[in-house]
Amino acid sequence: MKFGLMTDVSAGESGGAKGFASAQTLQTFGDYICAAEDLGFASTFLVEHHFTGNGQVSSSLSVLAYLAGRTSTMRLGTAVVVLPWHNPVLLAEQIATIDQLSNGRFDFGVGKGYRPHEFAGFGITQDEAAQRYEEVLSFCKRAWSDRSRFDHRGQHYSFDDVIIDPPAFQSPHPPIWVGATSEASTVRAGRDGHRLLLDQIAAPELLALRIKQYKEAAIEAGFEVAPQCVGVNRALHLVNNDEELRQAHIDRAAKLDALGAQTGKKWASFSEREGLPTGGTDDVVVDEAALIGYPEDVVEKLKVLESHGVDYVLLADFSANKDSLRRFSEEVMPHFSEGAQ
Repeated sequence: MKFGLMTDVSAGESGGAKGFASAQTLQTFGDYICAAEDLGFASTFLVEHHFTGNGQVSSSLSVLAYLAGRTSTMRLGTAVVVLPWHNPVLLAEQIATIDQLSNGRFDFGVGKGYRPHEFAGFGITQDEAAQRYEEVLSFCKRAWSDRSRFDHRGQHYSFDDVIIDPPAFQSPHPPIWVGATSEASTVRAGRDGHRLLLDQIAAPELLALRIKQYKEAAIEAGFEVAPQCVGVNRALHLVNNDEELRQAHIDRAAKLDALGAQTGKKWASFSEREGLPTGGTDDVVVDEAALIGYPEDVVEKLKVLESHGVDYVLLADFSANKDSLRRFSEEVMPHFSEGAQ
């Protein structure tokens, strides 16, 4: 099993809606990622969101370009670039540049977007999302694969006599990772030969089904299924004592409640837990999918994921500090054959 990070970053410590404050700031993020690289984490994937009002950095590609100069082995990815919001020429140029700066360490995670207020902010309707997504992705793949000049005539964009400079470092282009939450999108990713990103709330049994559907579709389409071609996102919080354990569950529930309020969706299947340590008789709402607990608890949950075919986990560590990374590297990774790479 290989481990990477699913990360977020803010412009500073001030402001922010409850449940959304990023634990890492621009001033500390580079050191945090370098520490993760030194400890054996294989990658970091950075999210993209806009108009949150809490200082969240929306220009993920700018941050990844910075990290390309700070790191040497860690893969740098997006999870995801929301394609409907981006001009395809500018996007293809930015990504090719980061791929060059990193000597071919860029992973291109893509998605259609899901937050209504973000589409409204860009003046784009969600009804257009699928068409724009397909057009931008098709343009980028052609632009990176074909070194001759070409014209593009699409439903939303038209370009004459364009060529992307610099070319991408990886051939024919950086790996494309697709965020999927349904059978249809999972199968589509396999048929298209793309890699797969799965969400942080799906139960192990559902993950196993999605991985099976993806691999079968990829093989049927004639694509080789490489190890670690499916990344599973999991929230992480390692605790030191029982009181931290209880508070971690409370914080997790608050974070997902805040996200649900902003997106209009329910983001996790919670269970009511009575009698958590130091909890008295009060019930605590628990996200069963999250990796919350002592290191031995996290190892146990990861072993369950491993038994269901998961071999690449992207950790959203909401304590987001170097000590947490060190503890995971020293107390969790050694239990997995490919934990430190």
